[in-house]
Amino acid sequence: MKPSERILTHAIRIAGSSSILFVLLIFVFLVREGLPALGEVSFKDLFSTRWYPIEDLYGILPLISGSLVVTLSSILFALPLGVGTAIYIGEIAPRKVKEILKPSVEIMAGIPSVVLGFIGIQALSPFLRVFLNLPTGLTALSGSILLALIAIPSIVSIAEDALYAVPGSYRDAAYAVGATQWQTIWGVVLPAARSGLLTAVMLGVGRSLGETMAVMMVTGNAPTLFAGLDSLIMPVRTMTATIASEMGEVASGSVHYHVLFFIGILLFIISLIINVSSSSFRVKSKQEKGQVTS
Repeated sequence: MKPSERILTHAIRIAGSSSILFVLLIFVFLVREGLPALGEVSFKDLFSTRWYPIEDLYGILPLISGSLVVTLSSILFALPLGVGTAIYIGEIAPRKVKEILKPSVEIMAGIPSVVLGFIGIQALSPFLRVFLNLPTGLTALSGSILLALIAIPSIVSIAEDALYAVPGSYRDAAYAVGATQWQTIWGVVLPAARSGLLTAVMLGVGRSLGETMAVMMVTGNAPTLFAGLDSLIMPVRTMTATIASEMGEVASGSVHYHVLFFIGILLFIISLIINVSSSSFRVKSKQEKGQVTS
């Protein structure tokens, strides 16, 4: 191996190892700052239904509930639109249309979330308030729709790449036995690309779960516990919005400070579970493909 190749190999190995090291350091920092909350606030009080730090009430269940409601609702909006758009771009759209749509979607993915949040305040929230006859348009539904708009470009981009990776011979074989274009897409292409599609969905979930500014601007920031579908048209507060809005005002080392870092630990763990689940599914899918091929 040439010296230049050896240097490049070591540089790549160091870069890959450093990413793991940085993640571990972030987790260690979160644990160091967040675990004291378990000794300062009882487990029962920490997982209660009231978040009001001024009165030493640190119940994080409303924050977890708000994050899950907004994230899952946004995926319900984004999944059919994102995958449907990817199918259209990758399988149906003419070449000239595809050359316009794909770059446009990628440009949308680069729009800052704070800009979308401003649009949500000025256009989406007032529209929902009037259309649904609500006291306020700053609700979980507003946050869900806005997060869906944020997640759709990422889902479309990854899903379209997954569809493109399906060998053309799969489609040719389906057409050869008389399948229509839709039958080929539904019965052949989508199953073959399901690992990539799941990755796209998981990326959308992660993007929605970790979004801060846009959610903080349009959800109303009221820590209310989810109590049915009616909660979708009520203000909520997410974990990320709570950290962003309150971290700059707390005293370092206080109980409130440690509880906010404990919320960060929960976010880290949830994100880790999502990524591990996605990776496990991809590995299982590859093993199944290998068994079918053999």
